[in-house]
Amino acid sequence: MPISDLVSSLLAKRGILESNVAAFLNPSFDEHLHDPLLLSDMQKAIERFFVALEKKERIAVYSDFDCDGVCGAAVFQDFFTRIGYKDFEIYLPHRDEEGYGFHAPAVKGICERGASLIITVDVGISGHEGVAEAARAGVDCVITDHHEAMVGVPPALAVVNPKLPSTGSTSSLQAGRGQVTAYPFPHLCGAAVAFKFVQAALAEGKRRELPQFLSIPEGWEKWLLDVVAIATIADMVPLSGENRVLVHYGLRVLRRSRRPGLRSLAAKARMYLSSASEDDVGFSIAPRLNAASRMDKAELAFHILTTDDANEAERLAGLLEALNAKRKGIVASIVKDAKKRARQRLEDGGLVTVLGDVAWKPALLGLAANSVMNERGGVVCLWGRDASGALKGSCRSDGAISLTDLFHEAAASFLQYGGHAYAGGFSVSNEAVHTLQEALEVAASNATISPTKERGAAFDADVALPLSAISEALLRDVSLLSPFGIGNPKPVFHIPETRISAVRAFGKQSDHIEVTLECGRTGRRVRAFDFFKKAEHFTYPPVAGMEASVYGTLERDSYRGASAIALRIVDVLPTYPVRD
Repeated sequence: MPISDLVSSLLAKRGILESNVAAFLNPSFDEHLHDPLLLSDMQKAIERFFVALEKKERIAVYSDFDCDGVCGAAVFQDFFTRIGYKDFEIYLPHRDEEGYGFHAPAVKGICERGASLIITVDVGISGHEGVAEAARAGVDCVITDHHEAMVGVPPALAVVNPKLPSTGSTSSLQAGRGQVTAYPFPHLCGAAVAFKFVQAALAEGKRRELPQFLSIPEGWEKWLLDVVAIATIADMVPLSGENRVLVHYGLRVLRRSRRPGLRSLAAKARMYLSSASEDDVGFSIAPRLNAASRMDKAELAFHILTTDDANEAERLAGLLEALNAKRKGIVASIVKDAKKRARQRLEDGGLVTVLGDVAWKPALLGLAANSVMNERGGVVCLWGRDASGALKGSCRSDGAISLTDLFHEAAASFLQYGGHAYAGGFSVSNEAVHTLQEALEVAASNATISPTKERGAAFDADVALPLSAISEALLRDVSLLSPFGIGNPKPVFHIPETRISAVRAFGKQSDHIEVTLECGRTGRRVRAFDFFKKAEHFTYPPVAGMEASVYGTLERDSYRGASAIALRIVDVLPTYPVRD
C-alpha cells in the first residue's frame, strides 16, 4: 500500500525502518505475536492446569481490582465458560479494605472453600506470604503477572511473567535449542499475560484432542481481545511490539463487541462503540471500569464485562456512571488542593513532588497524581489514609525517571511498593512519610534520567503545517499510525502562524479551554481545545485577537459530529520573540 510523504516522515521519526513499515502499519495476529510458551514457566503452568481439569479440581482465579486485573479476570471467566468448566471462583480483593497484593488471609479463605489451584492475574510477583499460606494448605499457585520482581520471585509452582527469563517453548526445547532467554516483549499488561495463558491452554487442549477444546472454533480467542485492549490502554504500558498487535485487533473486536455491558457503558459515556478509538477507551471506558474499585467494589466492573443480560448490563452501567461522576468530583477537589500545595511548597521545580493528606482517599490518588504530573512533569507521589488507617499512595512519572528505579533506590522508606516505569503504588509508615520527599529526592539524584525527558528540554514538533492543511485526509493519514500511546505518541503538529479569534472555558466547572484558530488568508477556522487547562497553563496564554504558534495533536471531534476535526492543544507560543 503506497503511503504519503507525511506518513513516511512520521515513521522515520519513530525509528521504523523501511523493512518494518508493513508490519507496523498492518500488524498480523498470526505472524507478529510470540509463542506463549516462551513466557517463563508457561509450560509448567499449563501442565498443572490440565491436571486440575482432568481431576475436576476447584480452581480460583485471584485477580487485581484495577481495570487491568478485572479485564484479565474476564478473560478467564469467558474461557472457563467456553470450555464448560464450572468449579471455579473469581476473587477480587477490596481496594480500600485489603489493598493491592496477594493477601494471605484471602488465600486462606480460598483454600478453605476447597480450591486446590490458584491462578493469579496482574498480581502475585511480590506475594510471598500468599504463596506460603497456600503451600501450608497444600494448594498450588500459578502466578501470572507483569510487574517487576522487586523483592524476589515467590516460590510458586509456576511464575508466568514477561519480565522473567524464559527457557523457551516446548518445540524449541525438543529441537535441542532450549536456553534461558528473555521473553521477546517484556511490556505486556496483566490481562495480556492472562490472554497468553488462554492461548497456550487452547492449543494444548486441541493437541490432546479433548472434546471441549475441539468444539471451539479456530480463532475464538480473538473475541477476548476487546478486554485485553482496554486493559493494555488503561495500564499505560508501551503501545509497541506485541501490545500494538493486541490493541489493533482488540479495538476491532470492541467496535463490534458481543458484551452488552460494554455497549451499555458506551451509551452512558455518549461514545460511538462502532468507531471506538484508544482515546475512547482511555478517557471513557477505562475510568468507568476503574470507578468500581475506587468508589465501591471491583465486582461491579467484572460483572458488567461478563454479563449476558442486557437489563443487568444497563443497571450496572448506570451504577458505574454514577460512581464515576462522584469519583470525578472528589478527584477534582484533591487535584485542586494538591496543585495549590505544590505551587506553594515546591516552586524550585524539582523532579520529585510528594504531597499527602490523611483525608485523601488512596484509591483516587493515582488519578490525582497523574493530573498533577501532567502540569509539573517529573514524578508526582500522593499519599492518603485508607479505611484501615494505613498510609498508602500512588506515583506517576512522565518517563524522566523510571518508578521502578526510584522505588529501588528508596526501598528503605517504604513498607511496600510496586508498579512499573510510569505508574506505581506504595505504603509508608507514619514516621517515614515525613521524610519521604527528601528520600525520593536523594533517590532521584541516583537514578538514571531519560535524556529525552529532562526537564526544560527543547520542544520538538513532528511536522509544521499551515492551518489550511488540517483536513479529513490528514486525519486519515495520521490514523495509519494508530493506536497511539506510550512508545507511539500522537504526532504533534506545529501551526506556525495563526490568529486566535476566540477563547472560552467550557465544561460543568468551566475547567477546560477552547480556542478558535483562524487562517488570515483563507478565513478557515479550526477548533482547538484541551481538558483541565486554563489559558495561563500554556507558555503564551492565548487571548482573542492575537497571533500565535499553536502546537497540537489531530483529533476526531466526535462530540460535534462524525466528520468534525479539532486540534488538542499541546502548547501555545508566540510567532515572534516576546519583548519586555
